[in-house]
Amino acid sequence: MQDKIAIEEHVITAGFSAGASMPPNEVELAERMVDTEELRLSEMDASGVELSVLSLTCPGVQAETDPQAALDRAVRFNDRLAEVVARHPERYRGFAAVPLQDPEAAADELARCVDRHGFLGAMVNGFTGAEDGDRATYYDHPRFDPFWARAADLGVPVYLHPREALVSQRLAYEGYEEIVRAAWGFGVETGTHAIRLILGGVFDRHPRVQLILGHLGETLPFAIWRLEHRVGLRPYGKTLERPISSYLRENFYVTTSGNFSSRALVATIAELGADRVLFAADYPYESMRQAAEWFDAAPVNPTDLARIGRQNAERVLGINGR
Repeated sequence: MQDKIAIEEHVITAGFSAGASMPPNEVELAERMVDTEELRLSEMDASGVELSVLSLTCPGVQAETDPQAALDRAVRFNDRLAEVVARHPERYRGFAAVPLQDPEAAADELARCVDRHGFLGAMVNGFTGAEDGDRATYYDHPRFDPFWARAADLGVPVYLHPREALVSQRLAYEGYEEIVRAAWGFGVETGTHAIRLILGGVFDRHPRVQLILGHLGETLPFAIWRLEHRVGLRPYGKTLERPISSYLRENFYVTTSGNFSSRALVATIAELGADRVLFAADYPYESMRQAAEWFDAAPVNPTDLARIGRQNAERVLGINGR
């Protein structure tokens, strides 16, 4: 399929480091992460990807502990990303980095990026706080309502991207460093965060908010029935306006980033519907060519392939209108 839109494609700019997410001694990966002029465009051309939505790789500004420093870094990154997009307006668009250390400032920065730079939404790299700190701040708390309300008012989605769990919560991974990050831990951390947003009432208070999850939904599409069933049996005093499955099917989109399994894709479509799935590669952590070759040959009917490869992104991101 030609003219695909890929929506989880990462960059770093001067003043940022990929931090813990960057494997040691990965020189080529580091080169691809900062490149927006040659390697990336070449990979897109070879993969039938017309447009990439670029975002700051994890942990981004979420690891900052000082709210003003987080805001300053977010503004600096967003303005530099806007310069990249301006040089290649037909090939790149942007997701804003937002300093959720201060929810009001995050809301204002998102609005600035949408209004001034034409950005398509926000990329949030997990909880706020240092990974070696005592606590993480998740976004189900009502104090983050100004941010969720602004995203809803602007009509733009928020992409919830993984990061490593707090160091204090990694006992289960002790001795198994290979599963702390993308292989397993990222999905556990991000899927749990998404469940918190549902059970915490974010989508009841802000029913128009749309959240995007990568990696075919961080396993949530495959856990819908049991999650809804068991929470229903033991809700521990929590009440929701709708079944959990309703939120997952009406307030969430998932992408193919870094999960190139045809059987998992078919199962995801069966649970959420093809209108809720978007194409992404997770470049440069994953090969854009591999992602595209797999997707183009996936056992999905041509109508759904076109929806997932491009049309859904045009709709949810408002690409033709921004």
